[in-house]
Amino acid sequence: MRELSIDQARRIALAAQGFSDPRPRGRIDRRHLRRVMRRVGCLQIDAVNVLVRAHYMPLFSRLGPYRRELLDEATYARGELFETWAHERCLMPVERWPLIRQCLQENRPRTDGFVRENMPYVNALLHELQQRGPMAAGEFEHPGARRGRYWTSSEATIALNWHFRNGRVGVAARPHFRRIYDLIERVIPPVIHAQPQPTHDQALRGLLLLAAASHGLGTARDLADYYRLPIGPSRRILAALADAGELEQVHVAGWTDVTYLHPAASLPRRIEARALLSPFDPLVWNRKRSERLFGFHYRLEIYVPAAQRKYGYYVLPFLLGDRLAGRVDLKADRKGSRLLVQAAYHEPGENADDVAAALKEELGSMARWLDLDGVHVKRRGNLARALQRA
Repeated sequence: MRELSIDQARRIALAAQGFSDPRPRGRIDRRHLRRVMRRVGCLQIDAVNVLVRAHYMPLFSRLGPYRRELLDEATYARGELFETWAHERCLMPVERWPLIRQCLQENRPRTDGFVRENMPYVNALLHELQQRGPMAAGEFEHPGARRGRYWTSSEATIALNWHFRNGRVGVAARPHFRRIYDLIERVIPPVIHAQPQPTHDQALRGLLLLAAASHGLGTARDLADYYRLPIGPSRRILAALADAGELEQVHVAGWTDVTYLHPAASLPRRIEARALLSPFDPLVWNRKRSERLFGFHYRLEIYVPAAQRKYGYYVLPFLLGDRLAGRVDLKADRKGSRLLVQAAYHEPGENADDVAAALKEELGSMARWLDLDGVHVKRRGNLARALQRA
């Protein structure tokens, strides 16, 4: 079995995610978006908007400033991408729908108490959607009361999201981030929706190969986690793929589990990336893998009481070369037209001035992308003084 160093594994992983490519110099268009989506496979959607919606960030991290409407148009106007439940709620290339559909149908979400006890109502919403066409949850005849302890949702939203996770309902539009639901067969282009449905094993096989391509290399748990696939069947299929020569089993120094290398994975001699990463970026959303690859311990502290946070509310890792060299707590102050750096930290062993000089450029680029007039650095964290000087 071939042995790879952790440095080699890190460069393979970064290249697979597109960080070995230089950013485009001219206008960023559909071709650049498609290239990123082919590589990363899915963009996680999250409601937090303290900086920018999470699904816009991975494109910025890889391409630099781009027109955010480009992603909306690809999804809700041209139908190149679609919303589905994959890693979490995500955007994916529409041609992958047959694989995801099979997994959604086989790995049905647990039916919560409300859905189980109100199945006639849940099914009636589906019938109403079929008859009336695309609607927001509040436009149904009986949207129902609001439920939930922390994040409240109407009963219609709960029911529609259950249908969404079962692959029956899709999102046809998102004006101001408000979901407009429709039957999935009216969201997915007919030529895609009519394709023969694979078996469960065929769907798992296809998604695991896609995950391996997006990872470059990964353990069975890494690859299964990318699209939230069941680990038992995934281990069996990955072993069969290795036996067939479609993946290579390798050993990464310091890792205890067998690692699978995709045959198309590249190993650059060096990585010269510079990027702020969303907490939900595919490179870092698996926190345990980030620790193994980068020695970077990272947790999102949104739900931690303010006094107990170590780094801040919405903290983004900073990729410099092939290292996660720092982290910054960011907020878009839209009223004041400033990008606020609430706190800035460099990792142990990093030179503060070097990290600050590179981070300064990326923060300025982000501010311009978000139509903010400047960057304001607060004096919190071991990188703050160097960043203020920069």
